[in-house]
Amino acid sequence: MEKLLEPINSFLKCETPDEWIAEAVKKENLPIVLIDHLICELKAAQSAMFLIRKYAVDKDSGDALLEWLRPFETLIYKREGDWRELADKNKLTKSMIPKSNTPYGQDLIDKMVILIKEELHHFYQVLEIMDEYGIEYQSITPCRYAKGMLRHVKTYEPDALVDKLIVSAYIEARSCERFAKLAPHVDKRLGDFYVSLLRSEARHYQDYLTLAEEIAGHDISERVAYFGKVEADLISSPDEDFKFHSGLPCS
Repeated sequence: MEKLLEPINSFLKCETPDEWIAEAVKKENLPIVLIDHLICELKAAQSAMFLIRKYAVDKDSGDALLEWLRPFETLIYKREGDWRELADKNKLTKSMIPKSNTPYGQDLIDKMVILIKEELHHFYQVLEIMDEYGIEYQSITPCRYAKGMLRHVKTYEPDALVDKLIVSAYIEARSCERFAKLAPHVDKRLGDFYVSLLRSEARHYQDYLTLAEEIAGHDISERVAYFGKVEADLISSPDEDFKFHSGLPCS
């Protein structure tokens, strides 16, 4: 685990505060941690799918992608469907063709499709755990974290895409770091699950960063450092709204 986390911890500009860990392991906060984790997995799949649809595929392929995600969104946003049936829904129904004028299309597709499949699998696994723990899904407000980084994304291409990929890299890296931080402090079932997520989350951050470098075509270290500071500020500054990616608990 230490070897896996070494590049993650070097990439992130701060550690998760001990105060956040203390809040996250409280029994009364388990529902919010799991529900927010569930939503984060869906959001991660949606974000990756948005990148493919906007930058790499034709309309037919984009529509096929929307159909792939629809049962998962319907469960969360409309409270319709049986979550147990989602295990058979995590499949693509159509091969995707990159736009002819998008030189990085296939690489973006290849990495993002794998990521989406894994995020939706994790989404299902969180639902399984919530069922085991007797925790029902309820709507919660999004925390400031992702929005706080995305507001710094440039508005022109390809810089906007590069920035979005860097932001996604930080979100995946922070998720990985927090799973590792939480694992020793929760029961074995949940701890084993968090540890099982580390390898894929670590790869996701690397995939996003690699794509950002390839698409930019130049050194992006300055932009990576910029978002690293933004991300660290969100993690280390006081935050009244406790969530999976929230900052320093005000309490």
